[in-house]
Amino acid sequence: MKIAVIGTGYVGLVTGTCFAETGHHVICVDNNIEKLDMLRAGKTPIFEPGLELLLERNTKQHRLEFTHELQRAVDFAQVIFLALPTPPAEDGSADLSYVLNMAKQLSGMITHYTVIVNKSTVPVGTGEKVRDTLAQQLPGHLFDVVSNPEFLREGVAVEDFLKPDRVVLGAESSRAMEIMRELYDPFVRQGNPIYEMDLRSAELTKYAANAYLATRISFMNEIANLCERTGANVDMVRIGLGSDSRIGKRFLFPGVGYGGSCFPKDVQALHQTAQSSNYNFRILDAVMQVNRHQKRILTEKIRDFFGGVLQQRKIAIWGLAFKPNTDDIREAPALELIRDLLEAGAVLRVHDPEAMNNVSQIFGDRIQYCDDMYGALDEAEALVIVTEWSVFRSPEFEEVKKRMKQAVLFDGRNVYEPAKMKNLGFTYYSIGRP
Repeated sequence: MKIAVIGTGYVGLVTGTCFAETGHHVICVDNNIEKLDMLRAGKTPIFEPGLELLLERNTKQHRLEFTHELQRAVDFAQVIFLALPTPPAEDGSADLSYVLNMAKQLSGMITHYTVIVNKSTVPVGTGEKVRDTLAQQLPGHLFDVVSNPEFLREGVAVEDFLKPDRVVLGAESSRAMEIMRELYDPFVRQGNPIYEMDLRSAELTKYAANAYLATRISFMNEIANLCERTGANVDMVRIGLGSDSRIGKRFLFPGVGYGGSCFPKDVQALHQTAQSSNYNFRILDAVMQVNRHQKRILTEKIRDFFGGVLQQRKIAIWGLAFKPNTDDIREAPALELIRDLLEAGAVLRVHDPEAMNNVSQIFGDRIQYCDDMYGALDEAEALVIVTEWSVFRSPEFEEVKKRMKQAVLFDGRNVYEPAKMKNLGFTYYSIGRP
């Protein structure tokens, strides 16, 4: 099938590359010429395991192309995926200007039947707005609009796309639904479901899923905070809770709050949708409030340890990305920690396997960036772990102690066992554990 993907951000690039990998001919459209040159050379502007290999292979085999010529892609495609930004507006709602402006452009370009697919995460009712915008210039028989929300986890996005646990399709047209089903059939041959529903239900499904997962994280962080006050161990509570078949084990790990491109934005957008519908979504109020507090919990622990005086304290930070296996720092808890510590006068040396370049664009030379994880520790009075990269799980602890001025460690992801750290001679603080 001939596919166009408009937007080569995270979702668009993974979508286009994975469709090409299954034999479709895909044209990806973007207006960033520098990015297009990089993509044509088989290089990705983002770090995502496995993506660059697929990108290079499908580009060489001419199944995957990149262009800035929108009309060429429109003339070519049977299906057009909109993978455009929907950033939060000032009130927390999703900014639909990119999506609706593109729909307006497409309405003057389409000359044959085309399925327009909203791949971006968009609020309830967006599909109808796109349909109405297209209909201003296009007769109804030339297009259908589909909602196909993505459920990609950064760090395993390629695997998630190629082997989805479910595919959600929202459409009002049986013709469009049949085309979409044909597109996704190769990805669900092991029996995972394709759920077919109306546009609005598909749009709300994505927000509901992310908001619920964010709720689990915030709930577990509250339990961890309670554990610290009662002397309980959150690891034991988590195991006991997760073993309940009605609850399950996932998204029950406490830490320094959720971040990334999806959870913060989607929770805010769902909250705004509720407000605009005159509904007080009180659980989401609490989820957002807990997450804001949790992002500063390490700062509070560090301040307490140093008696409130952080001026010229040398602190090392391991982990800057919002999660392992990505260079994405959007809403990353590490950013809040860095801002707090800099404001208090601390001297920071940081290391992350992939995200340091992105962080440097925010903080510049206000912090020191270390290519070597151990190099970040030289003369440090404390080490803070914010992102649980696998390389941090089994360090040479004697080397860590040797490099540091004092063996003090703040573990924002509960990477290590408290008893082991005590035996190794560390002063150790974690989340929700005595």
